[in-house]
Amino acid sequence: MQSSKKVLVTGADGFIGSHLCESLVQQGVHVKALVMYNAMGSWGWLDRSPLAKEMEIVLGDVRDPHCCGQITRGMDIVFNLAALIGIPYSYTAPDSYIDTNVKGALNICQAARTNNVQRVIQISTSEVYGTAQYVPINEKHPLQPQSPYSASKISSDAVAMSFYHSFGLPVVIARPFNTYGPRQSARAVIPTIIIQIASGFSQIKLGDVSPTRDFNFVLDTCRGLNLLTQCDEAIGKTVNIGSNFEISIGQTAEKIKALMKSPVEIVADEQRMRPKESEVCRLWCDNTLIRSLTGFEPAYDFDEGLRKTVEWFTEPGNLNHYKGDVYHV
Repeated sequence: MQSSKKVLVTGADGFIGSHLCESLVQQGVHVKALVMYNAMGSWGWLDRSPLAKEMEIVLGDVRDPHCCGQITRGMDIVFNLAALIGIPYSYTAPDSYIDTNVKGALNICQAARTNNVQRVIQISTSEVYGTAQYVPINEKHPLQPQSPYSASKISSDAVAMSFYHSFGLPVVIARPFNTYGPRQSARAVIPTIIIQIASGFSQIKLGDVSPTRDFNFVLDTCRGLNLLTQCDEAIGKTVNIGSNFEISIGQTAEKIKALMKSPVEIVADEQRMRPKESEVCRLWCDNTLIRSLTGFEPAYDFDEGLRKTVEWFTEPGNLNHYKGDVYHV
């Protein structure tokens, strides 16, 4: 990306957002990082970033259209990562997901249109596909709202794309498959396995271990997002970001056990099971489109990415940020 660009990243305090901000700073671009307003003044993961001092960090909320109007002013590119993403919590608080994910996307698009933003990258999720009807999953696969979370993201994508068709807003729907790596929430499966083993448990609790996922190291996801800002042919399109690789949760757990040299036993935990019709049983990305548009190829294979992730989580200073004995929804 050109160093003269001014880029807004919403959800900058989170897992992918913090990594994306750092990667953009390293390219020399001006980064405005929106973090969720809180009375403590916390910047989330950016509190620990050595590059935070090189960003313009602002506190706000994408649910507020006036805030969105202010933060998009003068921006060339907007990455909208601000979202509620925990699937189990969406069963409890679906209204919150509509407010943040759908209305947030609307507010960002409306503000970007008003302020003549050159490109909006709306961040989607492979969860919108639901259980694969065919594999690998390309962008033409039917959308299946198998959770309130996935329904909110389907709606968010539709709102963003409507602004492309209705008003000519230069929108790209970027659809990452299962991103993992340092800083990920403990509600995600790879961190919860690592954290429980690192905490010394003799048994680790998981939900269904039979579903398959297409895991992608977070720096690869960020690189894919960055490449989409440089490709005019991507405007008005939905583009998968994935590795074209499928592995089950059970196999993933065994790989982590081997990396951590742990004999830990895996046991099923009912509270971690999704409702039967809500579980997404198979995800496997067809990344043909992003490869043809941008030349994207994952730089990290799964074994290397897992090793880096285990190393990060098992550092005491990092592990202390997580509660190994608590199930996070």
